Amino acid sequence: MVNQFTINLGFYMLMPYLATYLAGPLGLAGWLVGLILGVRNFSQQGMFLIGGTLADRLGYKPMIIAGLVLRTVGFATLGLVESVPALLAASAATGLAGALFNPASRAYLAADAGERRVEAFALFNVFYQAGILLGPLVGMILTGIDFSVTCLTAAAIFAILGVIQIRALPARRPEHTDTSDGVREGVLRQWRGIFANRPFLLFSLAMVGSYVMSFQVYLSLPLEVRRLGGEGQFGTAAVAVLFAVSGLSTIAFQTKVTAWCKARMEPGRALAWGLLVMGTAFVPLLLASAVPVPDGGAGLWLLAGLPPALSALLLALGTMIAYPFEMDTIVRLAGNRLVATHYGLYNTICGIGITVGNLLTGVALDAARSAGVPALPWTALGLLGLACAAALYALHRTGRLSPAQTEGGRQTVAA
Repeated sequence: MVNQFTINLGFYMLMPYLATYLAGPLGLAGWLVGLILGVRNFSQQGMFLIGGTLADRLGYKPMIIAGLVLRTVGFATLGLVESVPALLAASAATGLAGALFNPASRAYLAADAGERRVEAFALFNVFYQAGILLGPLVGMILTGIDFSVTCLTAAAIFAILGVIQIRALPARRPEHTDTSDGVREGVLRQWRGIFANRPFLLFSLAMVGSYVMSFQVYLSLPLEVRRLGGEGQFGTAAVAVLFAVSGLSTIAFQTKVTAWCKARMEPGRALAWGLLVMGTAFVPLLLASAVPVPDGGAGLWLLAGLPPALSALLLALGTMIAYPFEMDTIVRLAGNRLVATHYGLYNTICGIGITVGNLLTGVALDAARSAGVPALPWTALGLLGLACAAALYALHRTGRLSPAQTEGGRQTVAA
């Protein structure tokens, strides 16, 4: 828990301000800024499967520590260099670091929690959101001094965390690790097995929509606030409220929501309800799009700030409902074998989905403005939530989200 809080603290104190630093003080062209940021995202999403596979073969602790060390080097380099090749290398290193420790840390938590995985991942999300909430505030203060101070402080945080993990984190290996084949043959056989796990792949595809919808707190909701409220102090404050509503509600209510859901519904139903709530999150914006925009004053502020804040709250609630059961379902569909590899592939699938979803959301926002149909993106996102909720409910009803069954000593999953 402390590990993930500190990782998010260090990451989010730096990353929200990196684009401004690259385009401002360094004076890089927009396409170069996009390239540097894109390299980080690609190296992380594209290497999740590799990181998860290494964690299953070498153990969780080595990959967690390797990721922390690599991110220490990457963040320190971002604060010390100005050449584009060095910035690209540093950006790639920070992304690869995430691919190493993210699947390993989740698999470690799943193994350590045993039968209380759902509760463990609920608490995990509290620490996760706390880091996201606090990181930008610390980063804003440090970046006010100098961005290099932010980079070096974030690097120091990762370095200290790495030392603590080396000394204090117990070593843990997966319980079911087959290394009888050669490395290449063993890895390829394991990957073929995972890609043949049809329920896991269907579940991954059905969950992509949840990540597309939750990412709108960073994309379409801030754009809507600034479209109506402008780029001044009100717009900045209203965007800050979006993040605060999302983070604080999770910190305050995640464990309570999880306990309530676990006592009343099966995991598959909880997942379907979570995505349905996320889909309804865009109803306030859909209704607001039918209201004439006031010329100014309190009416404009309410229209610009209140519907996005309600949407952020509902997105947070839907995530609170679904997330712990989502993480637990991955372990169950994996048959409790090669858990880190399954998490790695799952993250890659969802990462690709986020990229495509954000591209389509951006197209919908542009089309809505040019055609004068402001309801278009909110209708599309709401229908996405409804479709994903229906898909998850169908998987639940047909038994594809059931725990793996044991036949003749081998773990199998329902077709």
